[in-house]
Amino acid sequence: MKIPKTTNRFCKYCNKKTQHIISLAKKKDRSTLKHGSIKRAKKRGRGTGTGNLGKWGSKPAISKWKRAGAKISKHQDIRYKCKECNKITTIKKSKRAKKLEFK
Repeated sequence: MKIPKTTNRFCKYCNKKTQHIISLAKKKDRSTLKHGSIKRAKKRGRGTGTGNLGKWGSKPAISKWKRAGAKISKHQDIRYKCKECNKITTIKKSKRAKKLEFK
């Protein structure tokens, strides 16, 4: 998908329409210590009680026949940087595309 490098947008900091530079935000990987941190939290006494309490507890085992294929395209996080005040606004999961190209 082709996107222009600059665009006119409303800047919530300037409170008017200004020129914005468009760029992609870097994706962050999830922590590798996820399961260990759940164990440590249980030792501290977090998430004890009945039920899963939201995020605490064991995660369900994913079986082979239940596993659906991952989507080909991912949501991209787009950053808009104002040319006047240099503040950045990030639009989370805005475009679904294989590849974003700036023209």
